[in-house]
Amino acid sequence: MKFIANLISSLIMASLLGAIAIFSIQNIQLISLQFFSFRSIQLPIGVLLTFCLGVGIVLGSLVSASFSPRKRSRAR
Repeated sequence: MKFIANLISSLIMASLLGAIAIFSIQNIQLISLQFFSFRSIQLPIGVLLTFCLGVGIVLGSLVSASFSPRKRSRAR
């Protein structure tokens, strides 16, 4: 059962990366991200989306790992 869950999550991630690749090839327009008074360098949309997806994956795995129930070992 764990194999199927890993396979499905891998397929979802691969399809998201493929969609971002296709989207970035179609839109090579440069953008800059602005947050309050801070402004980033100009990047293609695909690079920015890929970076945001990667940060979201890492943060999601860290949050899920920190809130998962831990197994307690019995002391003998």
